Amino acid sequence: MNNIEELEKVLEISFTDKELIKTAFVHKSYLNEHKSVDTHNERMEFLGDAVMELVVTEHLYNNYPNAEGELTNWRAALVKGESISQVAKKLGFEEYLLLSKGEKASEGKAKSLILANTFESVVGAIYLDQGYEVAAKFIHKNLIVNLPEILEKKLHIDPKSHLQELLQRTKGVTPIYEVVQESGPDHEKEFVVIVKANGKTLGEGKGNSKQKAQIAAAADAVAQLEATS
Repeated sequence: MNNIEELEKVLEISFTDKELIKTAFVHKSYLNEHKSVDTHNERMEFLGDAVMELVVTEHLYNNYPNAEGELTNWRAALVKGESISQVAKKLGFEEYLLLSKGEKASEGKAKSLILANTFESVVGAIYLDQGYEVAAKFIHKNLIVNLPEILEKKLHIDPKSHLQELLQRTKGVTPIYEVVQESGPDHEKEFVVIVKANGKTLGEGKGNSKQKAQIAAAADAVAQLEATS
């Protein structure tokens, strides 16, 4: 990686050991095509995940008197892969990733997972080079800052539970899920599910299991209902 200074500006951190931040962006697939490189970011990711969870837990404990169950749900929403991946995209991490040709071509969930793991490895690198306080500051600025939006939009609630709560409160009904399409071989099925209430279709979702398709349909329905309320 030749653009370390540019990356440090993005992170707003100047590393003492530049090799740490370089390693944070090395995906293990890169080693298969570059025999001169012998270190990837998985161990750093393991460390960063623990640091991130501690910082988030500490913030929630110190700032909210809510019950353990609620705080656990909030933390899960903050540190889940999708949330972290979005932050990594916003910071432009994809530009700095060192991947194999095959992984470079990946899209969707595969690329999102790589970005989420890279965010964790960057946290690990910051912790190793700069210590806990600097790592905590980075996590607060880029991740914990999203908590108000998560709570406002109820993103910490499972979409199916959220939809059921919404419909029972506003219409006094329970959602009904229906599989409308099933395709693909047994090992690679795709389901299309619609969710209905009072005979009206509220949302549609796809997934490689009925449960995932139901969750996607519920999320679609919640988004549409809240947009028109």
